[in-house]
Amino acid sequence: VQLVESGGGLAQSGGSLRLSCLASGVTFRRYRMSWFRQVPGKERELVATISSTDSHTTYGDSVKGRFTISRDNAKNTVYLQMTSLKLEDTAVYYCNARDIWEDSWGQGTQVTVSS
Repeated sequence: VQLVESGGGLAQSGGSLRLSCLASGVTFRRYRMSWFRQVPGKERELVATISSTDSHTTYGDSVKGRFTISRDNAKNTVYLQMTSLKLEDTAVYYCNARDIWEDSWGQGTQVTVSS
């Protein structure tokens, strides 16, 4: 599966951004979709996941209550709505698609939060 993220950029602390990830070449609805993030020198961190079946969502502790993951199977797209952004949300955000046969990643999109 090919994944292309968009929507990253510069935001002020307390502001909002929405990331999108478009999947191509697949039956999108069969994939569990996730957003991860990574800063230099640190491990990649799970931000949020949405299941393939009932759209059940889970979130990393650092983003609970501020970020929302959603998916539109008709558009082959997963979203990450980020609100109340903090300086520590600055990272490269990666989209991930996983099923029992495949584990694919996008190229990443930079999110920078300034004070």
